[in-house]
Amino acid sequence: MANHRKYRVEEEIKREVARMIQDEVKDPRISGLISVTHVEVAKDYRKAKIYVSCLAEKKDQQIVLKSLGGANGFIRSELASRLSLRFVPEIEFLIDHSIENGVKISKMLSELETGV
Repeated sequence: MANHRKYRVEEEIKREVARMIQDEVKDPRISGLISVTHVEVAKDYRKAKIYVSCLAEKKDQQIVLKSLGGANGFIRSELASRLSLRFVPEIEFLIDHSIENGVKISKMLSELETGV
């Protein structure tokens, strides 16, 4: 039962943060294709790790990550008003490299296919 609630909270945070990044955060450094790929909430719901994917160079990804950290207060306050949680978790943004890794693996597989 608790896992089901945790999953629902993670999905709600993911949906709301993705919407905020896309429509409401007005930082010009946060541009391009940015996707919220995964959210991990601690068991006590006090901390959340939000994984984002950004199609950009490594240095630009770090700039986006730093800018999202700067918008942390705004995002937390908006989450507090949109979600009915006892505690709004502290947010930490992290870069998700799974999409890049998937592209590399796909490229390797296609090279193997054409080489055989």
